[in-house]
Amino acid sequence: MATGPTHAMSGLAAWAAVTAAAGTHTIGQLTPKTWVVGATLATGAALLPDIDHPKSTVARTFGGMSRGVSAALSGFSGFLYRLTRTQHDSDRSGTHRGFTHTIVFAILAGLITTAIVQSSNGTALGVLMFVFAGLTVRGLMNNWSPQSDALLIAAVSLTLTIVCWAWTGNQPHDAAAFGVAVMIGCVAHFIGDAITEQGCPMLWPIPLSSRTWYPVAPPKALRMKTGGKVELAIIGPGLTIAATILSAVVLYRVGAVPWLAELGLPPKVMAWITPS
Repeated sequence: MATGPTHAMSGLAAWAAVTAAAGTHTIGQLTPKTWVVGATLATGAALLPDIDHPKSTVARTFGGMSRGVSAALSGFSGFLYRLTRTQHDSDRSGTHRGFTHTIVFAILAGLITTAIVQSSNGTALGVLMFVFAGLTVRGLMNNWSPQSDALLIAAVSLTLTIVCWAWTGNQPHDAAAFGVAVMIGCVAHFIGDAITEQGCPMLWPIPLSSRTWYPVAPPKALRMKTGGKVELAIIGPGLTIAATILSAVVLYRVGAVPWLAELGLPPKVMAWITPS
């Protein structure tokens, strides 16, 4: 897998890129609240697939509770792998980089998110923000002590949720956009894993080369080592820069950072930033 910070930035960059390209009319009612909540969900969702590994960084996000969920998903993933593998698939446990690393999982996660938001009066959305903010913090601060950081992460996540809610106020939100954000974050994770040495079986159960769990990946020469120089010196910083720039663009378009126009940017840049 790629490291936590890289995954987190990939989710934010992907959400910012999609919303910047789509404009304010394509993905629901893109208010500042919708975008910020979506960014939180997408960034956290970019860590979510690794919940299938009980020893992963994100599995210890909320202590025993998240480890329990991780153990259950790990067991289910292994069962599903054994049930659907072919004789050409590798002889592995399938508990990691299994079901939670597939497009099917991303779609289900997005649909469940949409259903939860639609069926609640707003409380469930706050809970979702808290959980996904926790995954985000866990991914970005992956070197915190596993013996004492669960309460710290919970406190930081709660603070971020409250601050976001206070800033965005009672603006309307769009449940479908939040579901899309979760899907985008998960897919960003898959792509990040696909360019590592192991690849990612994201297209399950579509058979490729007679394998239902075919590890999608570019040629070996284009893959990176997890935590290696390419990821830490190029991929990670590049995603951070892209996420920052694209986030600023979308937030300007939805009226959250109007001061961006006062920075004296070149006319061609402002023409791109400002929607027609």
